[in-house]
Amino acid sequence: MSETAARPTASPQGRSELLLSLDPLLREWLPRQRWFAGKGRPVTELTLESATELRPDGALLHLLVRAHQPPADEGPGDCYQLLIGTGESVAPHLAPAVIGHVTGGALAGRTAYDALHDPHQAAVLLERLRIPGPLGGLRFHRRPDSHLAPDLTPRPLLAEQSNSSVVYGDELIAKVFRRVLPGTNPDLELPLALAREGCDRVPAPLAWYETADGETTLGLLQPYLAGAADGWDLALEHLIKQVDFTAEARELGRATAEVHTALARALPTVTYSRVQIEQLAATMTRRLETTAQQVPALLPYVPGLRTTFEALTDLAGDGLTWQAQRVHGDLHLGQCLRDPSGFWRLIDFEGEPSRPLAERRMPHPPHRDIAGMLRSFDYAARSHRPWSPQWSEACRSAYCVGYAAASGWDPRTDPVLLRAYETDKAIYEALYEARHRPDWLPVPLAALARLAELP
Repeated sequence: MSETAARPTASPQGRSELLLSLDPLLREWLPRQRWFAGKGRPVTELTLESATELRPDGALLHLLVRAHQPPADEGPGDCYQLLIGTGESVAPHLAPAVIGHVTGGALAGRTAYDALHDPHQAAVLLERLRIPGPLGGLRFHRRPDSHLAPDLTPRPLLAEQSNSSVVYGDELIAKVFRRVLPGTNPDLELPLALAREGCDRVPAPLAWYETADGETTLGLLQPYLAGAADGWDLALEHLIKQVDFTAEARELGRATAEVHTALARALPTVTYSRVQIEQLAATMTRRLETTAQQVPALLPYVPGLRTTFEALTDLAGDGLTWQAQRVHGDLHLGQCLRDPSGFWRLIDFEGEPSRPLAERRMPHPPHRDIAGMLRSFDYAARSHRPWSPQWSEACRSAYCVGYAAASGWDPRTDPVLLRAYETDKAIYEALYEARHRPDWLPVPLAALARLAELP
């Protein structure tokens, strides 16, 4: 494919005509997508930030669209990345991907659909990732030592939440970030840093693309771990069969420690001073109080949970400090894959998508990731009936033992900081479940009840 095979529709008139075509359809379609962040609020206006034709016939468009929602004083609105296919007709198997039939503007008479569901269109994305350089409003990069085989059959992964992924021939996987923010996405930044350190616990990016100004990461391409088992599915399988999972948990702890050690070598570390620890505790306290107003079921536990963060402030006053570094930021069983040989790898370093990008890129003590995994064992145990607290406790202990074996440090020797991060994570979970999965709200609430009673 030549560098002239795509062009930006950058003129104000061209973008106005394109938006005229798609605006009424996208206002209805965007809020229905699982990755749309502004659910529950109407889209009052759309702004087309950029548009690039990825095919010379205009049948594949790359768009960055900003959705404005009330209240307007909360900011400029979220920006979303869309790959839209258009045609006079759409094959029956693409019916679930249809955005709608265009009745006006430059695309009048055509049907628009989510192009990542179309193997022919998804193949164009892989071809572009094979060719470094600028393309319209985009810029593509490729590691010099990477091998990207051509003509791999694409298939979309349908179980995504905040992003969309396409697997190519069980060899490669492309992740397309849907809600995009200015800055380098940690899901690219951290795996690249780990690759430079030779850490094989994380699949190394092979190619990626960003906005033409280099300010916003849009997507990346990595090896696909064919045959690997998802950690969450594996844990549930062991629960159902009543098979011990502690050996797996121990190896997962070792894998986590190896990643943390490599990240500390690859990127700067800092010491959390008294002021920073006090700020951390204050931020966690504010999050507790704000969440309790939004999730009334949390209110009875607020006094007990507040003591968790007060204890952290007290330690800071006693002069205790901790080393902080870049971490995964959203570690749980579903972010871990075990290959057929039993080797664990960590994936999805984007962090918690609802939090600002600058916050996700901040250094933290490793306790943050460890607390996330401890919460995940609890989630797995409570998803099975009858609930087995012994299973969760055994896995939590084994995970810490494995972490200590690889790092020389057992996270349980810092109970106050670990409890603070686990409490903060459970508060985040309570808000998420209340908004998106009310039936799951009892899971974090049970953990918060336990944490509120701890001395």
